[in-house]
Amino acid sequence: MDSDFDEFLHVPARLGIVALLAPVRWAEFGFLRESLDTSDSALSKQLSALAAEGYVEVRKERGVGGRRTLARLTPEGREAFRRHAAALERIAALARTGERGSRDS
Repeated sequence: MDSDFDEFLHVPARLGIVALLAPVRWAEFGFLRESLDTSDSALSKQLSALAAEGYVEVRKERGVGGRRTLARLTPEGREAFRRHAAALERIAALARTGERGSRDS
């Protein structure tokens, strides 16, 4: 397996979260929940796991509209996602090369 493949990050729920966080500075909890079509408790559990690993920062704010929870990738999380995505691309490229080779045989 590719050394940049991150088993922890590859869990589908976690990978979905970091993929949604990658292009933004901060994302609201509700946006993540709706985008991933998951429950509050399942999302909270995965965000906590990502935060414990140092990949995500979670912030709670109080405002006029009430409380809101925001999340963002840490620099470490952003780099881990970049490395993991690159590993997936290399694995896919090898699979495509293997497919061509088996057809030619």
